[in-house]
Amino acid sequence: MDQRLVGRSGLSVSRLGLGTMTWARDTGAEEATAQITEFVEAGGTLIDTADVYGGGDAELLIGRLLRDVVRRDELVISTKAVLTPGGRPDASRRHLIRALDASLSRLGLDDVDLWQLHAFDPDVPLEETLAAVDLAVSTGRTAYAGVCDYAGWQLAAAAVWQRAADSRAPIVCAQGEYSLLARDAEQEVLPAAAHVGAGFLAWSPLGRGVLTGKYRTGIPADSRAATPHFAEFVRPYLDERCRRIVESVATAADGLGVSPLSVALAWIRDRPGVSAAVVGTRTHAQLLGVLQAEELTLPQAIREALDDVSDS
Repeated sequence: MDQRLVGRSGLSVSRLGLGTMTWARDTGAEEATAQITEFVEAGGTLIDTADVYGGGDAELLIGRLLRDVVRRDELVISTKAVLTPGGRPDASRRHLIRALDASLSRLGLDDVDLWQLHAFDPDVPLEETLAAVDLAVSTGRTAYAGVCDYAGWQLAAAAVWQRAADSRAPIVCAQGEYSLLARDAEQEVLPAAAHVGAGFLAWSPLGRGVLTGKYRTGIPADSRAATPHFAEFVRPYLDERCRRIVESVATAADGLGVSPLSVALAWIRDRPGVSAAVVGTRTHAQLLGVLQAEELTLPQAIREALDDVSDS
């Protein structure tokens, strides 16, 4: 699997990342073991998690896999903090440092490679939040810092503050939702990232699973949309506009002799500014389908056609 530098930093990650939002909840230890083993064998390096995934159990599971299944030095470990169990952001220095130390304890690590601020907190001064980032880097708890789900101006403000303060912890990446069904990042976040030299990690690059084509004829019983905790997450992408885009992806896939998943993932993976597409697969079988996309580079004509149909 190809490796890419994240923005203008020296951090190198695989262009496909393995997301773990469902780990320790919908994805058990056996499936997680199969996934991480397959991912590493394919040359994948980026493992993306957060302190709130599974109430912290996702990090515990990753920690066990790092001890028993894969070597720590084979992976780029990224985690996040800011959100509280109730979903409210808390970007205070007190909360952030405690949250990072708790993440390190669950992971069984002295440091992570990338620590991301999981959300913007309007109630805490940005300089206080970034002081916690500085402390995390200066004390060796993380090598690099980034942000997640920031608006373009929030990303720019954070990056410029760090630069003006001559910080040792520049913002090297932004993470946000980006797919053929969700292109809002192109309006502000991606241009802001390019301007400040940050890379971009695209979460939900398969449109919350809809771009795989699994919902073309209904809601499968074993899909996320059929579960109580993910139904509302998927529902916005089951409308008529999204259906048209999915059908265009399926048509392109038929013409190329590949899966709709491969077409949708190849499109987002190779968009300007994208360092990695972070895919959260629930099963080993789903991961195998994702890895097949590594073999595909979309012809320019198909890329342009998908650009047109989704930019509406």
